Amino acid sequence: PARCPSPSPQGFLYTAPVREQGNIYKPNNKMMADELSEKAVHDVHTKEIDLVNRDPKHLNDDVVKIDFEDVIAEPEGTHSFDGIWKASFTTFTVTKYWFYRLLSAIFGIPMALIWGIYFAILSFLHIWAVVPCIRSYLIEIQCISRVYSICIHTFCDPLFEAIGKMFSSIRATVRKEI
Repeated sequence: PARCPSPSPQGFLYTAPVREQGNIYKPNNKMMADELSEKAVHDVHTKEIDLVNRDPKHLNDDVVKIDFEDVIAEPEGTHSFDGIWKASFTTFTVTKYWFYRLLSAIFGIPMALIWGIYFAILSFLHIWAVVPCIRSYLIEIQCISRVYSICIHTFCDPLFEAIGKMFSSIRATVRKEI
């Protein structure tokens, strides 16, 4: 049953009645809240992204994990000054870090837009064109394959059986004469 509460703290004389069990969006009782949390729909567009592990599927493990030591190395007996080596390391690392950030700030969103459009088109074509064409082809080829199979069994099987019987009576012996 609905109830009419007293004036609200905001000064309104009348507020909307509240159902005791709540509504589907904001349940008032614990049982309904637990029930809804079990049935929560996972929406891909609003999911939380991991800001720490940004490559959870390890797509770029072999490509972009390049450190200073992977690019520049001085063999034994050929060393630059320690200060130069440290400055080179710092310059390489900081330049790579900030230049990547600059490029991703400039081109990240446009590239995401382009790739989003590309994969949307690819998904659309796959769902609405490729799979239906393949399914249609398989349905049509099934009918043709039955007719083909009947023709083969009707005309070729007797011919091949006759040829098989004809060649089955041939006996070959191998003798070695010295």
